[in-house]
Amino acid sequence: MRAFRNIHFLLAAAIGAAILSLSSVSNAQAAGSGSTPPLPHAKQIHLKHVLVIGQTKGYEHESVSAAMVAVYEMGRDSGLWDTTIRTDAELLTKKDLKNNAKNLNYFDLLVFASTSGELEMDAEQKRDMLSFINADGKGFVGIHAALDTNFTWPEYGEMVGGWFDQHPWMTFNAPIINEDPNFPAMRHLPGAFVKYDEIYQPMDWSRDKVNVLLSLDPSKLDFDNNPRIHRTDHDFPVAWSKLYGKGRVFYSTLGHTEESWNDPDIRTMYFEAIKWALGMTEGSTASHPRPAASIQGR
Repeated sequence: MRAFRNIHFLLAAAIGAAILSLSSVSNAQAAGSGSTPPLPHAKQIHLKHVLVIGQTKGYEHESVSAAMVAVYEMGRDSGLWDTTIRTDAELLTKKDLKNNAKNLNYFDLLVFASTSGELEMDAEQKRDMLSFINADGKGFVGIHAALDTNFTWPEYGEMVGGWFDQHPWMTFNAPIINEDPNFPAMRHLPGAFVKYDEIYQPMDWSRDKVNVLLSLDPSKLDFDNNPRIHRTDHDFPVAWSKLYGKGRVFYSTLGHTEESWNDPDIRTMYFEAIKWALGMTEGSTASHPRPAASIQGR
């Protein structure tokens, strides 16, 4: 009889333990169901990769660092691209590089931030850079002295649109006409405005080969006793867009001074130009006649 009572006691204890265990599981599940659910899987956004080159083998602008930092900040703050900054030309190649260095195959856009002189590139690097834009359809943005670069490389001048040939008025309050207000990098700018900057005079440049976005207003320029003026047509572009094969090219002479990189107008222009060159927005590259007001101003 005592054995029967012991068995009964043990059985009751086991049943009680099982019930307690089930209750604990149930309570834990209930507690879990009331907790914050895990975040949904974030949408993966492919960052574009931008390479900024600031090598100077000629005149060295004080604004080079400011320009490179601005491109970096634009990408970081917008979340649209990451930026690699270099003051040499080593990455301008499609050859495999050592020590985790990226080559042109990694990048989507090349920015020349007031480069100058003959960059340290061999013949193979030059071919790779041109094919990066022409054949691969990648983008190029030239800032200010990018026009004062690679004078002995004819294909470079063809790609960017010309070369530097003096700055007739040095740094001055430049009267500028917005010739294409529908272009993404020009939409925030008025039809006419003034910027304190250094405007390059281009040579081997033709309006019928580019889409002029900004130009100087010749009716407001002083042409007297200025030996630096070489363009007899008095056509001085300030920014343009063009195609080079499959690639998009943007150039502007604005950005000479360090202070210009604190100007929201200049930063917005280059931000939108980079987006356009990356294929994120659409804008014309078709040439158009010179505005009648500019012709009359001559």
